[in-house]
Amino acid sequence: MERPASAPDSAPTPSSPRADADASSKERHGEKTRPIVVGVLGGIASGKSAVARALAGPRGAVIDADRLAHAALETPEVRAWVSAKIGPTAAGAAAVDRAAVARAVFANAELRRELEALVHPLVRRRISEELEAARARAVERVALDVPLLLENDAQHHLVERCDALVFVHADARVRAERALRTRGWASDELARREAAQAPLDLKRARADVVIDNDGDWSQTEAQVQRALREIERRAARS
Repeated sequence: MERPASAPDSAPTPSSPRADADASSKERHGEKTRPIVVGVLGGIASGKSAVARALAGPRGAVIDADRLAHAALETPEVRAWVSAKIGPTAAGAAAVDRAAVARAVFANAELRRELEALVHPLVRRRISEELEAARARAVERVALDVPLLLENDAQHHLVERCDALVFVHADARVRAERALRTRGWASDELARREAAQAPLDLKRARADVVIDNDGDWSQTEAQVQRALREIERRAARS
């Protein structure tokens, strides 16, 4: 189950097996090749976004659901909800105070459900649009950096569009240190947010490939390179 992976900025040369597979596919279908789609799973602060960028490579695309959710927060409908339910200060004059919104919704399950009911459909639509845009541009790979990829699959049906699922592993202690350093979160905040997601054991079990991101990034890059070779071989066979 566990396989290593490919370097972030590595891309197949015209004479590589991947390029040959692409060429033969184009000949068969007479149209642009569908990108390989990789769904990225893992715990908070495990390094999913960095691994997603590495999996996509310079000729690929990353679809970042957090980025799309931040954009959704700024829509008039969502801003009005934030102002009414959390307060005008949280809605902000220029931009929504995301930290204030997060504190409120992670402390109140009903508020979180209401906000998700507004934001998630917007994010799902944008993910679908970005996937179609990536296909139109004939990019080589698309990495889905979608935190609730498994949890909300009944709504967005993204898992079935993935050629492979990759789980990014990092030890709980390492993730806690990263969350504190990069986000200012105490360990209880990390645990509270992760409790709203599927268990890590389930995500790992659903993955086709596991990448260990505990240590030096060069080691992670090597795993990404190997994982990509395996994913591309499987995609070519299918």
